[in-house]
Amino acid sequence: MTEFLDFLKHKFAYVAIGEFKPGKFEEAKQLFEKAVSTYDHGFKGAYLLQEPGTDKGVALILWENIEDMEENQNESYQAILNQMSHLFAKAPDTSFYEVCSEIQGLDGE
Repeated sequence: MTEFLDFLKHKFAYVAIGEFKPGKFEEAKQLFEKAVSTYDHGFKGAYLLQEPGTDKGVALILWENIEDMEENQNESYQAILNQMSHLFAKAPDTSFYEVCSEIQGLDGE
């Protein structure tokens, strides 16, 4: 029964939509990957999307629950965010979403 209840639990997504200063997306990408590498408990995956030909992007970070994200905001993470903050053209728009549907491709990845 526990496996079935686990199946019904939904993940949460932290979404940040922003734009970096011209030519700064690559540096921001490296810092994003460095920040994500500090996550452990409750972290379920992350994506960084870039609008082709621009410095606009969307970060999507999946968590088992919102509290896990808060617990993973340690000193290392904060230091990386401080390095990244000056790269933004303006502060990103951020939100939390509940993942209501998740569909895997045929190969399961």
